[in-house]
Parts: sequence; structure tokens; C-alpha cells
Amino acid sequence: MNGIRGFWRALPTEGRWLLSTVAIQTLGRGLTLPFTIIYLHEVRGFDLGLAGALMGLIAVVGLIVTGPGGSLIDRYGARTILIIGLGAMIIGCTLLAFATNPGLAAVGLVLIGVNFGVSWPGFNALIASVVTGDLRQQYFGINFALVNLGIGIGGVIGGFYVNVEAPETFTVIFLIDAASCLIPVALLLGPLRHVRTQSEPSADEPTSGGYRQILRRPAVIWVSLLTFVAMFVGYGQMEAGFPAFARQVAEVSTRTVGFAFAINTLVIVVFQFAVLRWISGRRRTRVMWIMALVWAAAWLVLGATGLVPDTVAAAIGVIAFMGVFAFGETLLQPTVPAVYNDLASDHNRGRYNAINSAAFQGGAIVGPIAAGILLDHGLDAVFIGLMVVCCLGIGVMALALERRISAEVNGVVKPQPVVD
Repeated sequence: MNGIRGFWRALPTEGRWLLSTVAIQTLGRGLTLPFTIIYLHEVRGFDLGLAGALMGLIAVVGLIVTGPGGSLIDRYGARTILIIGLGAMIIGCTLLAFATNPGLAAVGLVLIGVNFGVSWPGFNALIASVVTGDLRQQYFGINFALVNLGIGIGGVIGGFYVNVEAPETFTVIFLIDAASCLIPVALLLGPLRHVRTQSEPSADEPTSGGYRQILRRPAVIWVSLLTFVAMFVGYGQMEAGFPAFARQVAEVSTRTVGFAFAINTLVIVVFQFAVLRWISGRRRTRVMWIMALVWAAAWLVLGATGLVPDTVAAAIGVIAFMGVFAFGETLLQPTVPAVYNDLASDHNRGRYNAINSAAFQGGAIVGPIAAGILLDHGLDAVFIGLMVVCCLGIGVMALALERRISAEVNGVVKPQPVVD
């Protein structure tokens, strides 16, 4: 393949359908993601503690649903379960758009959480069913870049459009979020209606026996621990530890924090293609090890901003943190999902991706709790130190994983060229 055109030509038709609409689908989510808690607190008048608890319902419900969702995906197919999840998302966003009381908001957020619980394993299983080999790793990376592009553009549009003095503007963005879910529903009912993710066990490839047997594999344990810690120090801090440290310790403006998030999206979109070319055919575990070092460096940069609070240097450091961190994301996102799906078989792919999703969500839930406790007690140096140590731990776990997976699962067999 030569460049993006070669990658696109190598994709099966179903893969092209899936990839071509990603940015549009996620734009709706980008419209609401940064503003939901503002909507609940400042527009609907719920106190901040209640608003935060309501927001937590998404992650908690998602984590609860993930396990059963993976089993249902293996039994009935990703397509069926995704349609149900997207239906829940549409109803949830619509209820949230008109939620004038906490009860209605809670129902809406629970339904959104149901979708989150099945969408990660569902879409990953769907992708893995139509894209194979090294092309699959490339696909995961490009998909991640497009997701960030859609969310980033949505966030920018939402920032210019919403107004707490005009509640109807928030109603509009939640309804747009609901409407954007109709795009994947149309794909699943139309061009992708024949895609089958579930398969019957055979003599050569018997049934896995469920989650218990899958989790007995040392490789699954190691990659799941790695995922959990990566989410703890990564995405678990993006909406909690990072902005709290930036505001309370580095003492930068909210505008600087917002600009840092924009830089994060820009770096991912600009560099993901080049990173995919570089990592193609290389050991995925070594790529994870480099990612761990990149993230450790990013946290040290953020920690240094606390030495020069309320200065231009602090603002530059906060923005630099998000840029360096984003580069690490471009190394992580193509590799970890590819490892899970290369370990899996067609009859248990939903459960493997559900384990991946649960590890992701677990780290994302625990991360903000740890950050809140440490930063609330003024232990900012301990917070940065914990992040750096965990990053180095990711490197150690990557090397342990390397000894427990085959070369093919590690991405070094039959490498193919990737996009420019």
C-alpha cells in the first residue's frame, strides 16, 4: 500500500463504511461531553455534588453492563447489541435534553451508560470481524484519530453555541447528540446488516468457557492490568487530575486549560498517521514501553509547572503536557485493542473486548478519586510522583506481556506498509 489511498483500497467495503462516518458520529458527543455537568448545575440548578454524582452514573452503569454485554455480543452478534445500545443512547440524550428534575436526568444518564457499556466491545468486535492482520492495528489508530477529530470539532462548536442564560441551546445540543446516533443505526441496518461477529465453536476452536477461562490466560491478565493502569494515569486524569492540578497548583487560566485540550486533539489528528507507519511490524509491547516513557515525561513537565505558578512558563508547561501526552496516546490506542483482538477468536471476541472495556472504565473511575484525595490534601508532589511511577510500571507490564504472547499477537508477523 502507498499512503492513505493504499490503506483505503486495502479495506473491505464494510471497513470503509465504518470508518467514513466516525467523525460525524462523534461530533454529537463532542457537543455535549464538555458541557453536561455545566448543564446540570448551572442550567437545571442541581447542586454541584448532585450533578457530579449523576455524571458518575454513566461510568458506573457502563462498567456494570460491560460484562453481560460482551457475552450477549458473542451470543447474538455485535450488530444486534449495538442497535439496542444506540437506541438507549437516543432515548437517554432526549430525556436529558428536557430533564428539569434529578430523577429524569438520572434515567437519561443511566441509558447513556448502557450504551457506553456495550459500544466499546461491540464496535471493536465489529471492526475485528471485518479487518484483519496489520491492517487492523492501522484501523484502530486511524479510528482513534477520527474519534478525537469529531469530539474536538464538536467541543469547539458547542463552546461557541451554548449559553447558560439560554437553556434551549443545551436542549438543542443533546438532541443533536441523539440524532447523531441514527448514523451508525442506519449503517447497521443497511450496509453492515450482513456482518456477523458471532460464530459457533468448532473442534479446532472450542468455546472458551466464559470469562473465567479467558481470565486464566496470563496474557489477558497482563494486558488488562496494563490497560487499567494506563487509564488510571491517562484518561482517568483528563477530566479530574489534570485540570485540577493546572488550576490549583500551576494556577493557569481556564482558557489555557481549554487550549491545552485543543492541542491534545490536534496532535493526535496530525501525528497518528505517521506513528502508524513507524510502529507497523514492530513489537506492540515495545511501542507500549515507549508510550510509558512519553507519558512519564509528560507528567514531569506538568509537575514542573507547580514550581512556577501563575506564569507564562506554567501556561506553556500545561499546554506542553497535553501535547506530549497526546503523542503517547497515538502509541497506545492502535496497539492495545489489536492485542486483545488477536488473542481472541470469533466466538469470544465480544468477551475479550468487554474485558478491555472494563479495565479501561475501571481505571477511568479510580483515577479521578485518587486525584481528588491527593490534590484536596495538598499532596501535589505525591500526585505527580504516583503518576510517574505508574507510567514506569506500564513499561514493566509491557515487557511481562511480551513474554506471554506470540510474535503474531505482538504485531511482528507479516507487517504491511501503513499510511503516510
